[in-house]
Amino acid sequence: MKGLGELEAQVMGVLWSADGALSVRQVLETLPQDRHRAYTTVMTVLDNLHRKEFVRRERVGRAWHYLPVQSRDLHVAGLMTDALDTGADRSAALLHFVEQLPADELAQLKALLDSPGMD
Repeated sequence: MKGLGELEAQVMGVLWSADGALSVRQVLETLPQDRHRAYTTVMTVLDNLHRKEFVRRERVGRAWHYLPVQSRDLHVAGLMTDALDTGADRSAALLHFVEQLPADELAQLKALLDSPGMD
């Protein structure tokens, strides 16, 4: 799974938070206003995200509208899997990760693992 650059991550955040497909203009208007971004910059980022298969697009009139290919949660899970795959000892990496979890998140993880369907 490929990572995201800073602006790509911001654009994906906008798309993940939206109720439906967004045009380039809608994405641009929703991005944080901490710096001026050109329409063409956002259009290029969305085109790159489409090429990388992070988003799909559909034609609405004359404009493309963009939707995430997967949810934010699935993306994060993929990043975690990729990180585990880079280590020499997956079990050790998992153990260290779990040891760093706050108590409430550890309890939540245990409950998820104990739930039906988690064999």
